[in-house]
Amino acid sequence: MALPDHCQLQVINEISEALCSGERRILLYLCEILDTDNSVGCLKATLESKAMCYERWDLFLAELILALRRYDILKKVWKTSREQFERTLKVGPVLPKFRVLMVNIGEEMANDDLDSLKFLLSKILLREKMEKAQNFLDVIIELEKLDKVSPERVDILEKKLRDIGRVDLAKKVTAYKMSELFTVTSELHISQQQRCRAPHLLSPSNSSHPLLQTRRGQSFHSENIPAPVYREQTYQSPLDCYKFNSNPRGVCLIIDCVGNDGVMLEDTFKALQFNVVVHNWLSGGDIYSTLAKMSTQRENLEGDGFVCCIMSRGTSDYLLGTDSNSTGLRLDNVRRLFTADACPMLAGKPKLFFIQRYSIPEFQPHATTYHQDEDLEIDGCDGLARCDIIPTDADVFWSHCWTDARQLEQGLHCSIYLKALTDALCKGQRRKTHLVDIHTEVNGALFEHNKRNPGASYHIDLKHTLRKDVYLQ
Repeated sequence: MALPDHCQLQVINEISEALCSGERRILLYLCEILDTDNSVGCLKATLESKAMCYERWDLFLAELILALRRYDILKKVWKTSREQFERTLKVGPVLPKFRVLMVNIGEEMANDDLDSLKFLLSKILLREKMEKAQNFLDVIIELEKLDKVSPERVDILEKKLRDIGRVDLAKKVTAYKMSELFTVTSELHISQQQRCRAPHLLSPSNSSHPLLQTRRGQSFHSENIPAPVYREQTYQSPLDCYKFNSNPRGVCLIIDCVGNDGVMLEDTFKALQFNVVVHNWLSGGDIYSTLAKMSTQRENLEGDGFVCCIMSRGTSDYLLGTDSNSTGLRLDNVRRLFTADACPMLAGKPKLFFIQRYSIPEFQPHATTYHQDEDLEIDGCDGLARCDIIPTDADVFWSHCWTDARQLEQGLHCSIYLKALTDALCKGQRRKTHLVDIHTEVNGALFEHNKRNPGASYHIDLKHTLRKDVYLQ
């Protein structure tokens, strides 16, 4: 049932236009989007962004349709039945189990049950939020925003479902909780065995699907935007954190192709003790050349980590830089230049990417390729076995935000995303906050901005393969 890559946009268009408003809302929730814009355009942009993270994008989209029980679309687009696709899914579903569970519970909840649940939550949720909540999913989203419910925190939901007499639904939550506990326990056991067999390794776990990846985010082929994660303020073992005590901590490469926020980022990362390198007004080809050069220069990679910030016009898959007559640099290639096999000196070190894209309409003028695998010169492995024991895509934090390029026409435009990021990093520096929690503050700032400015919305896509906690203090 595999579909050729050139069909992706056509399939996304068919799906988006075939769904009603409520169905689009469910799909956005399954894609980790909690804002209230459930327009066709927003869904298309989200699906395009998500699909690019999967080798089998068609399976990802088909699983979304299966979750909606829109078997007519499954049959029309994929020429397959529900039973045939469910057999395929047994190999490995990709949607977050927590969100699928919430959708399923919502479908089984009657209006009387919903009213009872809202009454029990009246001390937690504001009255105006309760009045706007039209279904179970609306209630869960508000609880998630308050960090009362998350993939790791379902106790309050389990209790309230029992209190309203829906023991059947409470049992489903219990089963989910136990399955997640079993997964974590199993991975901890594997991690302990690996430490015993290989105590010299850089991290407690050598798995390509480590514990932190399961609890705070998925791999690039099983991507997930983390919801706010609750953490008790307990002692952190050095093994649980990336080392970040070199001076400078590492290089922060800033590529500003719009000329607005480079100075703000430069000041922020200098304060965080990074060696900051700034390049302005680069074309798509020059962006690639600059990144490729950085990935092979040993002196730039000797710190404890690497940061890359790019501000550019672009489309869902490409960064254009200052170009206007080419397809630009594929976003995926930005990350690939710094994977463990392409850049062994960064193996085992955190690689943090912050991308602000100003979206322009999709177009295909003159195709220009800025990346050929055979042209990439790979540096040596520094005499260490790290590139053999660290998964290729491990240790990456990818934060990609996009908004309409028309906002650049404003006189003194400042990216709301980058302003929120720099503010949160400065606060995090003062109180020693984990990078994922810092990004939760950014998510909150963007949500509030979008609520006040629906015509100038920012959309964000966060995924990571971090194996440990990141503290930039």
